[in-house]
Amino acid sequence: MSIPTPHINAKEGEIAKTVLMPGDPLRAKYIAENYLESPKLVNEIRGMLAYTGTYNGKPVTVMGSGMGCPSMGIYSYELFNFYKVDNIVRIGSAGSINMDLELGDIVMAVGACTESNYPALFSRCPGTFAPVASYELMSKAQASANLVGAKLHVGNVLTSDVFYGDDPAGMNAWLRMGVLAVEMEAAALYTNAARAGKHGLCICTISDKVFNRDEYMSAKERETTFTQMMGVALGML
Repeated sequence: MSIPTPHINAKEGEIAKTVLMPGDPLRAKYIAENYLESPKLVNEIRGMLAYTGTYNGKPVTVMGSGMGCPSMGIYSYELFNFYKVDNIVRIGSAGSINMDLELGDIVMAVGACTESNYPALFSRCPGTFAPVASYELMSKAQASANLVGAKLHVGNVLTSDVFYGDDPAGMNAWLRMGVLAVEMEAAALYTNAARAGKHGLCICTISDKVFNRDEYMSAKERETTFTQMMGVALGML
């Protein structure tokens, strides 16, 4: 397949080697307009906005991924394999499973447990493939966090296909296994990165709590207030 692809209409050379991917395309727009120098809109197919600009003179693209493994799977696959992107950093939101995490805390996902069948279908390994982050990107994220004074909670996350689940016992099982938080895209990103020989990382801000649904950030807060996480990601460039 050549570019433009069915889902991205950017021309050759319009997407940087490093892509930051929030789930929400409006968050991509917010980051581009508030953090990047000379941002240029390079994709708007299906409303999945992507902007390329520079940060401290270094080229970067910010693009929405949409929600869930299928959406992240499509966009990250096309970016890695057709646009020759080297690094994708998911900068998203997550619901805390670990009781010690508070709203606004940042989680860096070393690995992505999942009940999704995405990794199994894609890799066809004769066993269970474990989707894990790029150590190179994790090292850069930790160094960036140290510079900006941000604390990263590092460990496993759960990539779930279900947002409105009705099995609290299942979440208790993940809690017992030390899983920090639940989100919906990391397993697909890590699987695609592994298959393409590229680098993927997921860092998320806690926006709600699995075991206390009365505590959560509004959609507007999630769009505009994840400033510390954005600083960590941009500091990795």
